[in-house]
Amino acid sequence: MSKPTFYSCDKCPAYCCSYAHIPVTDKDIERLAKGHGLSFEKARKRFTKKGDDETPRVMKHRDDHLYESTCIFLHPETRGCTTYHSRPKACRAYPGAVRCGYYDFLAAERSRFEEDDLVIAAYIAEDDDE
Repeated sequence: MSKPTFYSCDKCPAYCCSYAHIPVTDKDIERLAKGHGLSFEKARKRFTKKGDDETPRVMKHRDDHLYESTCIFLHPETRGCTTYHSRPKACRAYPGAVRCGYYDFLAAERSRFEEDDLVIAAYIAEDDDE
C-alpha cells in the first residue's frame, strides 16, 4: 500500500533537486547506466562526482535560474526529472515523510502573497557563534 501524499511535486520548483549532496550508491549508478544505455563507469563519470566521507558519491549539478545549481537531470523549464525511472534511491524515497516541509512553506507563502508562481529560495545559515 502506498503512503498518502498531501503535497504535489508538480507544483513545486524542485527545491529538493537543489540539495548539494544527493547521495548515489553503486546500485543507483547501475540503474542510471541501464536507463541511459551506458556502462557503469561511463554513467559514474558522466552523472556523479566525489562527495564527502558521509556521501562518497553524489549527483552532478548544473547552473540553475531559480537556485544556484540543481541536479543535472532537472529540466530547467518543466522542473521535472528527466531520468525519473532511473533516479537514485534518495530521490525515490524523498521526502521520507507524508509531507514535504518546503512544499508546505512554499504553498503558505504563495497564498500569503497571492502569487501562484512565487519561488522562495531557502538556505540554511551557519551559526557563526559556534
